[in-house]
Amino acid sequence: MAYVDEKKVDVIDKEKSASFIDQEYDQALREPPAEETLHRGLKARQISMIALGGAVGTGLIIGSGTALTRGGPLGLLLGYAYVGFVCYLVMVSLGEMAAFLPHKKGFAGYATRFVDPALGFALGWNYLMKYLVVTPNNINAAGVVVQYWTRSVHIAIWMVIFIVFIFVVNLLGVRVFGELEFWFSSLKIVALIGLLLMGIIIDLGGNPQHDRIGFRYWRAPNGPMGKYLLDQVHNESLSIFLGFWATLTNALFAYMGTELIGVTVGEAENPRKNIPIAIRRTFWRILVFYVGGVFVIGLIVPSTNENLFTAIRARTGAAASPFVVATTLVGIKVLNHVINSAILIFVMSAANSDLYIGSRTLYGLAVEGKAPAIFKKVNRLGVPYPALILCTLFCGLVFLNVKSSGARVFGWFVNLVSTFGALTWMCILYSHIRFMKALKAHGLSRDDLPYKAPFQPWGAWFAFGSTILITVFKGFDTFLPWNAPNFVTSYVAIPVFFFLWIGYKLAFRTRVIPYEEVDLVTGLREIDEEEAKYLADEAAKGPRSRLKRLWDSL
Repeated sequence: MAYVDEKKVDVIDKEKSASFIDQEYDQALREPPAEETLHRGLKARQISMIALGGAVGTGLIIGSGTALTRGGPLGLLLGYAYVGFVCYLVMVSLGEMAAFLPHKKGFAGYATRFVDPALGFALGWNYLMKYLVVTPNNINAAGVVVQYWTRSVHIAIWMVIFIVFIFVVNLLGVRVFGELEFWFSSLKIVALIGLLLMGIIIDLGGNPQHDRIGFRYWRAPNGPMGKYLLDQVHNESLSIFLGFWATLTNALFAYMGTELIGVTVGEAENPRKNIPIAIRRTFWRILVFYVGGVFVIGLIVPSTNENLFTAIRARTGAAASPFVVATTLVGIKVLNHVINSAILIFVMSAANSDLYIGSRTLYGLAVEGKAPAIFKKVNRLGVPYPALILCTLFCGLVFLNVKSSGARVFGWFVNLVSTFGALTWMCILYSHIRFMKALKAHGLSRDDLPYKAPFQPWGAWFAFGSTILITVFKGFDTFLPWNAPNFVTSYVAIPVFFFLWIGYKLAFRTRVIPYEEVDLVTGLREIDEEEAKYLADEAAKGPRSRLKRLWDSL
């Protein structure tokens, strides 16, 4: 089904021919030829589960402990709920663009098309740098998780095994990757549900001590709000506020990765139907797993407990999870290994999907002419193998952490990742704001789109302003006291981003595209044809059985 009628297409084409569109912009509008394109092999259930699994990770199961000590149980809940709402607004903004134009160039393609080719260049490389850093970070986490059970095998050997594993999975094509990630994400969800139920049972007294905890840890001297940096600021009210603000910066890192569905649209079957389904479910996964998860953690772990403080400073593993602290407090000892197994699944799934996203981001840049042309080559399975190889080579950064001193380096990398991710969110939101204004300028209604994002346009502006505010002040504690390495890693991504943006603009003399000249047509016909072919193929298969329909709905 076409979403732009022919008369409006003719008007837009005339406007476009009368306007100046440089070569870079024109190249960015075109889909790559068949021999250089990705394959649409991700099924609806795989996209939904990848999106679900991408929304939960070690930021919740491990990093929430840090936020609890700083913000207290109420501060933790409010902080994750606020950033969760911002994350949801980012996702619906992305979903509206992705459902209208499910192209194969990722977020950078939307920034190039709706804002400025220079912004697309900066966003693409910014997002790529994020995944060149976060992939080895997750490989390192997996190596340390395994060391919880045995240290007889050197951690470097485990790291090599994990790198080879995720490389082979990605090399086998999107169908193998999608199927594996489906089961990885399924196990993650089962594990999270189990942890949440365990926490509720512990809180209600179902523990070896038969101690009904209730909201005990929400009252003094533990809660409800934490007192962060009290010795430095010497003001209790200010320290409570700083504790709450610290939960925002922690939650920002925890939610990073939910936007990965925007990378999968280029390889999704029937994207105009499946992408909106996955986006709509984002609200519930944020509410249940993140907000519900931190609520349960605040019930069963006191924010002032020294074991928690030790746990959040430990290297990644079962000892780093507040859920383990909770089981220890009530005398449960056998669950540590189960939780550690869950964490291993979490980090391996994250590393696998991170390598996928990094390679597709580099491919998208190459297709737009913003990276060397060799990276747009694909094999017969539709895998951009030169991009995959380069991103895998960057996994070698993980060996910085073979020595204990390397852990400090990767702590800085976490700061980098959160800033890279925040800049990505801002660019997605700004691209959507301009997309909405371009639709209006061309006389097109958002009501006719395959997916209409709720809470717009104020929702995009609210999320945009909130993300800017959190990012600007995310490194406030680097001044109390002054910590130069943490300050640099908290903020260096910002000048790098603007250097890429302004440098490209000056070099190629690009401009912000006027709303009337934004191209809302190119590529739609090809997507309509792909959609029609897919629907025809599905119809030719005949009616689906009740079991298959149930399986897909799950």
